[in-house]
Formats: sequence, C-alpha cells, structure tokens
Amino acid sequence: MSTATMSDRREHIRSIGVTAVACLAGVGAAIGSSILTAGEAVDAAATEPLTYLLVFGLIALQVIALPATGLYDTEEFGPKHVLFIGLMTFSFWFITWGIMLSTGASF
Repeated sequence: MSTATMSDRREHIRSIGVTAVACLAGVGAAIGSSILTAGEAVDAAATEPLTYLLVFGLIALQVIALPATGLYDTEEFGPKHVLFIGLMTFSFWFITWGIMLSTGASF
C-alpha cells in the first residue's frame, strides 16, 4: 500500500511543472536571443543588452504568472521559489545560448 498522500502527489506534480516551465523558458530565451542577434559577430552578440533583458523579463513573467495560476498559495510562494525559477531559467538560457553561439546555430 502506498504511503504517499494526494497532497504529496500534487506537490510533486507541481514541482515538475514549475521546473519544466522554467527550463523551457530558458531555452525559449536562448532562441529569442539568437533571433535578436542574428547576423552579429559572436563577441557582439554575447554582450547585447537586449538578450539580458529578454531572459530577466521571462524570469519576472514567471514570478508574476506562477502564483496567479493557482499553483502556489500567496503565502507559500517565497524567495526560495523565486531564486529557483531564476536560477533554472538563467542556467538553461546561458548553456543553450552558449552552445548556439559557439556552433553558429541560428534561427
């Protein structure tokens, strides 16, 4: 017999959903950064301020949208969650866009 309760399963599914959204947002930000810097040299593209605004804008959008979706209660969503979302999104953006810049891939 399973000892997991419904709330444990709900929390597990919620954490998978939040992680997936943050990771996909990071990959989407990398694709958007590639589109914004199409045709630029790698050095110039890596220092383009609009790309940083794009990734931080997506982080801010997630921080606003996730509590609004009802996944988190307002008192449950705290600094730890904001840091997790920011770290995951930024990490996936950084790695994906770095690979795209070094291989010359573009959209």
